Parts: sequence; structure tokens; C-alpha cells
Amino acid sequence: MSGTTVTRADLADAVCRRVGLSRTESASLVEMILDEVCDAIVKGETVKLSSFATFHVRNKTERIGRNPKTGEEVPISPRRVMTFKASNVLKKKILDGHRSKKS
Repeated sequence: MSGTTVTRADLADAVCRRVGLSRTESASLVEMILDEVCDAIVKGETVKLSSFATFHVRNKTERIGRNPKTGEEVPISPRRVMTFKASNVLKKKILDGHRSKKS
């Protein structure tokens, strides 16, 4: 995986190396997985990827917000937002990675 951003191409390359599929098949597999996750989230379903994270859609009600420059109050319309909650396994890996960089 190159740089600081992991792209679809990077994921496809990793699948290609580890599973042994061709680059085209690996890219197709990554696309199918991401499409399934996106479709489920759009439908409002919770997507739980064990040992990674949970994606959940929740409804936010209308509320009053404030323009920070003018101080003017403006209504913020109701909307649906996606939340991401990292699993404890992922949190531990991040913490361990942080600790090893400090040492």
C-alpha cells in the first residue's frame, strides 16, 4: 500500500498478491464488496464488519444552528447521516501502532 492514502487500486493489488487472482479479478472483487456495503448503508441497514467497524445510518432531527461569522440563527433541516464505530480490535491495533512509533 503506497503513501498515506489507501485507494481501491491499493486494495485490489493487496487482494491480487494475497489471493492470487488477476488484477482485473481483484479490482472487480473489491468493487463488488464496496458496492454491497454502500447498497446496504443506503437502504438504512447496519453493516458490521467483525474485527473492523460498524457502519450505521441514523436520522438527525431539525435543529437551530448559528452562522459563526454573523451569529445569525439558521434552521438545519432533518437529514440522515452515516456513523462509523471502530471495533475494539481496530482500536487496539491503532493504539499499539501509536505506541510502537513512540518507542
